[in-house]
Amino acid sequence: MQFLRRFFNVLSLLGGILLLVAMSWEILTGASTHFSPTYLWIQLFVCLVFMADFFIRMAVDEHKGRFFVHNFWFLLISIPYMNIIAWTGADVPRQWSILIIAVPLLRIVLALYIVIRWWLDKKISQLLWTYVFTVISFSYVSALIFYDFERHVNPGLQDFGDALFWVALNVTAIGADLSPVTFVGKILNVLLPIFGMLLFPIITAYVVQKFPGGKIAA
Repeated sequence: MQFLRRFFNVLSLLGGILLLVAMSWEILTGASTHFSPTYLWIQLFVCLVFMADFFIRMAVDEHKGRFFVHNFWFLLISIPYMNIIAWTGADVPRQWSILIIAVPLLRIVLALYIVIRWWLDKKISQLLWTYVFTVISFSYVSALIFYDFERHVNPGLQDFGDALFWVALNVTAIGADLSPVTFVGKILNVLLPIFGMLLFPIITAYVVQKFPGGKIAA
């Protein structure tokens, strides 16, 4: 069971990466107003892997009820909501479905943390690298969402490179000249600097733990 748990943890991480690649392909090359059936099948498969990982980890936990309560959020973000919507025949505009379809990508963070925990012994190093990769992943997904919402209505946005540059400037709290015009773009404009600034206390804690007493090698 321990081997099976580790196998599904790695599979969850790989599935999340596959989902991110498929979502990138849909947004950057797709011209339709809805996501393709191929993408929906990929999301369904990956979400089933996410849910299998959740229930396997719960099965090996000594306190199953407490595990379920404490980790219920991870189960919620593993559900293939867009597939359920497609099965019901509901017509959801593409720009709003992208927010729904991005929810399972949040599940990558847990899989990433578990894998990093195997590689690194110290807790602060695990936290630092997990957060760094989380910031990178969140920034990239934010750029995809910003590009999909803004590309047809924002004259200042020429291509996906502009979206990446806009996100990079905002997540570092520098600020960009490009102003969002959609509601979702404005929300990202507020969230990105807040999310980015959370990185600095973790870097400080890592430096203090790595070089106690201020003894930093030249």
